[in-house]
Amino acid sequence: MLRSYTGRMLDDIWVDDSVFALRPDFAVLIMTAHGLRNGPTDDRSRAWLAAASDLEVQAGKIDAWKEAYRAFGAKPQRTRPSVDALTRRMPLPEINQVVDAYNSISVKHALPIGGEDLDHYAGTARLIRAAGDEASEEALGQPEPGEVIWRDDTGVTCRRWNWRQVVRTRLTEETTNAIFLLERLEPMSLEELKEAGEELANLLSELSPEVRIASRLLSSGK
Repeated sequence: MLRSYTGRMLDDIWVDDSVFALRPDFAVLIMTAHGLRNGPTDDRSRAWLAAASDLEVQAGKIDAWKEAYRAFGAKPQRTRPSVDALTRRMPLPEINQVVDAYNSISVKHALPIGGEDLDHYAGTARLIRAAGDEASEEALGQPEPGEVIWRDDTGVTCRRWNWRQVVRTRLTEETTNAIFLLERLEPMSLEELKEAGEELANLLSELSPEVRIASRLLSSGK
């Protein structure tokens, strides 16, 4: 039975030193949102997707992620960083209101963003280099030794840094408590990362006026 982990996730989440050794410029803005009201794509979230779809792709930021993938042995042409895959799916797909919100911000800033259901976590999230024996959903396959993965106490939650998330923690229309991981590499500045977080918080507040949002920045200097 999973032990839901909504309480201190923001304080307890961590990034292993081996990940920072791989990319010292890596930073992640962690946002938690409690009291969300999600629902199917509507005209408002559809407009967010349409506006993002009209923007020019920022190739330099995406190339930085391709380089990061190659650094741990992945082939970004075969398993693409999430933002690269997303920008190749224009017009952006309609998923649900909350996913539409963060996908629009992801494309606008060429910024990988993961959104997951906090109530389906077992223990805290952490970003590590895989040993290769971590439990993983069959559809994702087994992580390779040295691969960068997000995981919790149960096993992998996202393979190849931000390539693909598990079904277990995905955001659904029933999600009320969520965590968002906004992952930055240079040339994106930390200032732009924070701006993207504020924009996402504003969209979530439009969807759920009573939502309670908190954030924390993790980088190699902290």
